[in-house]
Amino acid sequence: MRPNPNSTEPSHASAGATWRPAIKFFHWLIAALIFVQFALGWMASTWQLSPTKLNLFVWHKSTGMVVLALVTLRLLWRLATPAPPLPSDMPAWERMAAHASHALLYVLMFGIPITGWIVNSAAGVPFRIFWRVPLPAIVAADKHSAELAALAHFLLGMVLALLLVVHIGAALRHHFIKRDHVLARMLPFWTPPP
Repeated sequence: MRPNPNSTEPSHASAGATWRPAIKFFHWLIAALIFVQFALGWMASTWQLSPTKLNLFVWHKSTGMVVLALVTLRLLWRLATPAPPLPSDMPAWERMAAHASHALLYVLMFGIPITGWIVNSAAGVPFRIFWRVPLPAIVAADKHSAELAALAHFLLGMVLALLLVVHIGAALRHHFIKRDHVLARMLPFWTPPP
């Protein structure tokens, strides 16, 4: 029997499945760190030249490396465990949009810290993560490369900001308009209904 697209009841697929605790942990921790990164990046770039500005950049770069490590772990875990199915009444275009937006999120979550790493390497300035762990250079020092990578870093950040607006809007639409469990099943303490 096909689901009724006009029904306000959650579809069977979304009602009986939830994300695993590890994926929820990675999701919310990375989300929090990304929002911290937006704030740190803006503060570091607009602050007047001072020791505080330099410290803000250390925090921003260090947190970026943490995000890169966490996203790598999350992707490995995600590849090893199946995702809960999307609601069975979700249109094909919406399924494709969901898969495409998640793929783009991963590309951006890798691309932004890597371009930041390139900026730091091409600038030729030694850097220690949280003032402790040396970060090796991944490209040779070159001013032009540093400028190109900085532009890419900024543009990818803007794309991520726009995509996050869409991502959050879609999650809220599922919760408040479609009334399914797409958002709820990613919440830390949510359990599927009986």
